[in-house]
Amino acid sequence: MDGPLKNLLVVDLTRVLVGPYCTMILSDLGARVIKVEAPEIGDDSRKFGPFIKDYSAYFMSLNRGKESIALNLKNNEDKKIFDKILSKADILVENFKPGTLEKWGYGWKDVGKKYPKLIYASASGFGQTGPLKELPAYDMVVQGMGGLMSVTGQPNSEPTRVGTSIGDITAGLFTAIGINAALYDRQKTGKGMYIDVSMLDCQIAILENAIARYLAKNEIPKPMGSRHPSIAPFEAFKTKDSHIIIAAGNDKLFEKLCNLLAMPEMTKDLKFSDNSSRSKNMDELKEILENKLSLKNTNEWVKVMEKEKIQVSQEDLAELSETAKPDVESSVSEETETEEEGDLSLDQVSEAEEQATESISDDSETNNS
Repeated sequence: MDGPLKNLLVVDLTRVLVGPYCTMILSDLGARVIKVEAPEIGDDSRKFGPFIKDYSAYFMSLNRGKESIALNLKNNEDKKIFDKILSKADILVENFKPGTLEKWGYGWKDVGKKYPKLIYASASGFGQTGPLKELPAYDMVVQGMGGLMSVTGQPNSEPTRVGTSIGDITAGLFTAIGINAALYDRQKTGKGMYIDVSMLDCQIAILENAIARYLAKNEIPKPMGSRHPSIAPFEAFKTKDSHIIIAAGNDKLFEKLCNLLAMPEMTKDLKFSDNSSRSKNMDELKEILENKLSLKNTNEWVKVMEKEKIQVSQEDLAELSETAKPDVESSVSEETETEEEGDLSLDQVSEAEEQATESISDDSETNNS
């Protein structure tokens, strides 16, 4: 695949979400990704629904465009194959429990000495050092510990998980960012780098205004539903048939909105004349706007607001344009063909050793040794 990372080889020792999301990004950017999976078991997410033609759509969405080989890194014969692949690799990404790869002889200290140009990235729940490093972590655990669940949901609601696995996804993004920065550094220094990404650290890093409010006002932020804590109107509003998302992030946009709703006098009202005033009177502002918005369906409002360049959207995934939907049948056909050709069992290991080594020698221009 063409892209800025073309001719780079990534060894993918990851599974489920945080690591595969990172390597998916690297693949999308043009890198060749060889995913190493446990024989007979494979990536746990192969068993996650929903399924299309008996294949996990979850797994395919994260591992598209990758090659796959089944190797047992505790087996000496399999390790020989892995070593040949690793000798040609530019990047290794893993999300095992800290210390696991060290036991198998593939920790950073050992691998980094052998391949000094290798970029080695580890993504884990709590990092490779510190008092929590031994603890297992899933997305929801770090969402809770990182404070995200305490600011998500409706006022006075129970702790609410973000609708996607933002703990995993954010860590995957930060890992990909770190890898790309390390690639740039390697161009200057000729040396590889070790990258240690903690899911918990990443959650704290994206708390944004919640941390700012805590430091500035010494108050613990609470959930506010769809509402923004310091910008108004910036939330979901009821319409005649559903809800509409309006993000009038400045006074000019608010003026456009008021004119469209035939309420130009709102901009003169001291309670709503600027963002600071509107933020202090959010409840009253919402009631006034919803009285107007309840006169038409969401689709009608979206069309007229988009025409006026007011930031607006619908809240339902099902409302996405038909043109934005992927060709599911075509995608499944391509992915299943890739899986059938790319996944190697232990019975195919000897043949795979020769094929993988020859293929890497032909395709990869970078050598770490």
